[in-house]
Amino acid sequence: MAKINDVKPGAFLRYNNELVQVTEVIHRTPGNLRAFYQAKMKNLKNGKVVENRFRADEEVEMVRVEFREMQFIYPEGEHLVVMDPTSFEQIHIPKVLFGDSSQLLKEGMTVKVAFESEEPISAEPPTFVELEVTYTEPGVRGDTATNTLKAATVETGATIQVPLFVNIGEVIKIDTREWSYVGKVK
Repeated sequence: MAKINDVKPGAFLRYNNELVQVTEVIHRTPGNLRAFYQAKMKNLKNGKVVENRFRADEEVEMVRVEFREMQFIYPEGEHLVVMDPTSFEQIHIPKVLFGDSSQLLKEGMTVKVAFESEEPISAEPPTFVELEVTYTEPGVRGDTATNTLKAATVETGATIQVPLFVNIGEVIKIDTREWSYVGKVK
């Protein structure tokens, strides 16, 4: 057990017998009332975001989580197969733990997986990935006065918005948190 004022964003808690990850904690002191903590928490089973007020001295149940760096191997149905690089053990992780970012994963990429005991509860791809553009329409010459974007399909099959000057065959850097174009890779 820990006090709510020790909880930081990213912490894992057991709240109402559900496993949640804290996304935001704000300390509030309204006028002449008692101080409290407003917390936003994401349920790891169904993805719903829950908000709750905690008294300043309230205790919460922290969950011990182990993070491991794993190597992505291949997708298999509704799961992604990852391998522990030290023991070579293969684990099937549900795609929903990665969210939409699972579409940006390429064989051999390193991903971070959180485990409670031996059950995967959270997973995140690398922050930036480098992928080759496999299809995009050619940009219209002279249409550079504004920050115009066009759709591009990358080697994993995902479609992202890129500037007009990006062409087929170029390798680009993508931010997996926002699905945004960062730049060309030389």
